[in-house]
Amino acid sequence: MFNRFKRQLFRVCTSLLLAIFTTQLALGGDLKLPELGESSAGLISPLQEYELGQKWLRLFRAQVPTTSDPFIQVYVENLVRKLATYSELSDHRLDILVIENPTLNAFAVPGGIIGVHTGLLQYAETEEQMSSVLAHELAHLSQRHYARQVEQQQNASIPFMAAMLASILLGMAAGSEAGIAAASATNAAALDAQLRFSRQMEQEADRLGMETMVRSDMDPYAMSQMFENMLRATRFQRRPPEFLMTHPVTESRVTDTRLRAQQYPQRQVAPVLEYQLVKVRAILLHQKSRNAAVQRFEDELKGNNLTKEAARYGLVLALTRAGQTDRAFKELQPLLDESPENLYYQVADADIYTEAGELKKAQQILKKNLKTHPNSHPLNTRYAELLMMSSNYQECKDILREHVKRRPKDDYIWYLLAEVEGLAGNIFEVHVARAEYFKLNGLFDKAEIQLTNALRLTSSKNTQTRARIQEELKDVRNLRRELKDM
Repeated sequence: MFNRFKRQLFRVCTSLLLAIFTTQLALGGDLKLPELGESSAGLISPLQEYELGQKWLRLFRAQVPTTSDPFIQVYVENLVRKLATYSELSDHRLDILVIENPTLNAFAVPGGIIGVHTGLLQYAETEEQMSSVLAHELAHLSQRHYARQVEQQQNASIPFMAAMLASILLGMAAGSEAGIAAASATNAAALDAQLRFSRQMEQEADRLGMETMVRSDMDPYAMSQMFENMLRATRFQRRPPEFLMTHPVTESRVTDTRLRAQQYPQRQVAPVLEYQLVKVRAILLHQKSRNAAVQRFEDELKGNNLTKEAARYGLVLALTRAGQTDRAFKELQPLLDESPENLYYQVADADIYTEAGELKKAQQILKKNLKTHPNSHPLNTRYAELLMMSSNYQECKDILREHVKRRPKDDYIWYLLAEVEGLAGNIFEVHVARAEYFKLNGLFDKAEIQLTNALRLTSSKNTQTRARIQEELKDVRNLRRELKDM
């Protein structure tokens, strides 16, 4: 099954590139970096990059689990979009993936795709250190480094961009170690060369990434600090973090970024509480033992790796998951007293009541907060989940139908909506929601089945709905054909 998927992936990633390669543009001997803002003319257009990226994205979602933690997802989305505003990126159509994986990794895929492992939140000590990695990846996109690498590699046996996209996806699909091993077994020497950005492009991404940070009012020294963290990580691991396989960090690179930062005023930045709270949630995602998680945050309260507020918040979450609700309430109270409007604490309060079996009280807390934060992704998803648990399908359906309009590419919302439509007995809507879920995840055969069933349930008199479903069926069949023809 995995081998068949791997072959399909390489067909998708290479088909467009092979067609483009017939242009056979002549290249000079040296790589000339484009001026900032100048488009990267040559073999691949920005439109072709975007289309390729969207095809890759569907296959990615079909194979790799992304996080369902709404706080982490929204935080990363907001941070990336904030940085993008101050970057050289001209096309701000971004798809931001947060992958539940404890390794240190982030990546950029042509077509505006940024991927972040939850492990990055554990390695980066501050929001600004994490931002340095994201700003670096945005620079790779804005300068179209992948397209320029393809131009350099046009005589290679496997087009560079296809190999790069495939290797990222293979690594995610089979797990960090197994995926890289599978890719390496195919063509170890060639793949290793293809995956490494040139030193010139890495330096450019560092430089532009730092400029993005400065324009975002962030401390430029955070980049060298993050690189130092990465170097330390390599010293204590047999295998370097996945990010360093494609973005090698050396002592000279750390020195270069530190010297470059000296061109700007150093900023003293207080720890960002929200980053600390999200970091705690990421840590908990990868704690296998509930009791060990409680012990971890009891120790954090005595240490100085986290702010006291974040450490206490982590302890509250760990206690809740361990079923120690009385103690969780006690630990949460000082946080609520200090910041009663904080949504992280309000949802934690509702979660404790949920764990204690008091669903109505939990719903009341979330509903009250939705009045002041009606568009909140964490509040809407958690409230919908609670409504479903208490068999309040009508209100749950209404909440999700409205929320999916805000996040039409969020497959988890479509999944929840399909579930509640089924529980409510709305069979037609079940098929429609499932079709959207499958389409987002590249499962076009299943999406076609769902739309076909929805069409059968639609009265011939309802011409508008039938026309809409037929158009969606046409789109799904075209998307499926594109993949199969490659």
